[in-house]
Amino acid sequence: METKGKTKFLSVWHNVKYSWALKPKTSFSRNSPVLLLGKCYHFKAEEDEGQTEACREASDEEGVMGNVEDFRRDFGSRIWLTYREEFPPLPGSSLTSDCGWGCMLRAGQMMLAQALLLHFLGRDWTWSGAMSLQPLDTETWTTSAAKRLVASLESSLQASPGPSDPVVSQRQVAGSGEEAGVHTDGGFHRTLVSWFGDSPSAQFGLHSMVRLGLAMGKRAGEWYGPAVVAHILKKAVEEARDPCLAGISSYVSQDCTVYSADVIDSHKASAAAERPDVTSSSHNSQPASASPDSRAVIILVPVRLGGEKTNPDYFNLAKSFLSLDYCIGIIGGKPKQACYFVGFQDDSLIYMDPHYCQSFVDVSTSDFPLQSFHCPSPKKMPFTKMDPSCTFGFYSRSAQDFERIKHELTELLQPSAKEKYPAFIFVQGHGRDYDLSASLSPEKREWPFIRDPRRSGSTVGDFVLL
Repeated sequence: METKGKTKFLSVWHNVKYSWALKPKTSFSRNSPVLLLGKCYHFKAEEDEGQTEACREASDEEGVMGNVEDFRRDFGSRIWLTYREEFPPLPGSSLTSDCGWGCMLRAGQMMLAQALLLHFLGRDWTWSGAMSLQPLDTETWTTSAAKRLVASLESSLQASPGPSDPVVSQRQVAGSGEEAGVHTDGGFHRTLVSWFGDSPSAQFGLHSMVRLGLAMGKRAGEWYGPAVVAHILKKAVEEARDPCLAGISSYVSQDCTVYSADVIDSHKASAAAERPDVTSSSHNSQPASASPDSRAVIILVPVRLGGEKTNPDYFNLAKSFLSLDYCIGIIGGKPKQACYFVGFQDDSLIYMDPHYCQSFVDVSTSDFPLQSFHCPSPKKMPFTKMDPSCTFGFYSRSAQDFERIKHELTELLQPSAKEKYPAFIFVQGHGRDYDLSASLSPEKREWPFIRDPRRSGSTVGDFVLL
């Protein structure tokens, strides 16, 4: 009875903290370019001769200058994954919500979703429903949250199950009706979103992430750091069952080192692992240069960009990465408050915030509503507030593509006069050739960030300070 009462109380609190709040609108400057995962936008009414260098560099190969509407369409097409509630209990627990603790897992899911969008649909793809998204601070959302709060309180006082939420149900039904006419391009998009549903059967859903986390000593309800999530994502991609996903793999760097031969090996695949041709040239902005016996690789690089705070010398590096079209973003955030960084303007990061509690959506239905999986409102945060522990993500389509990526990133990673060390490095050969972990158990070789409780070394984030 005590556990049941605690669960009801937490549900009420989550409704208040993560749903029933008006968020101020994000302000953008008209005098500076906005970079969003390799795309450059400018919000000036007319094109200005004083185009900044950041936009010029981003538009060397093709014209990517856009206006506010283009930015809204692009941002609204990214997959948004937030706190949810009322889904089936998570593995190893009775929790039916990830409010308050699952934000880093959600950020990791968003990064993986962006990699899959690149892989199957290309960077130029946009969702036809992106411009019809409703702002989160409208009366519809807050009224819904308020009614849910009242229903939960009444249910708690009566010690009986609360009534279903008619407002949310009506909104979801209306959403699927509105979307029916705008999803001529959304067949595979809908399939991709369903892979991230909050059910045990979803390939990359929260239940799968938590199950994989259990093998690393992490349980539902605990804090997950960006390095832990990187390894969870790798395992999730490796274990994916859908034949469409046979043509993609994942690699996680070791101790801030990317071993080139290991990435090349990840690109290789047998003929039996070929991915069905679900990508058409009309959907793919980047012609597939991969040979039939190769796989794409999601490259994840956990790093620490300073001690207690992020070293300002790395701000420009993060900007450079987010200006690349093969960058799939950064998972990090503020201390103990994760988010998914997708761009920047001036000295502020642009991010997608998972700290918004939404109701469970059954993605097993053929026409489930897509609106709640796309974010209508970007947020900004000063670089100075960025936690130093984060994970960079990159998408490499083929071994040839990786050679280009390695060359470009190596140039960007060259230490400046102020920096003593690069954020990470590329090294020829395999990680095993360096025998850095010969004395470690297999688990610790694969997940060196897991702290041994028998040791007294201090830790910051996912990293041991030596």
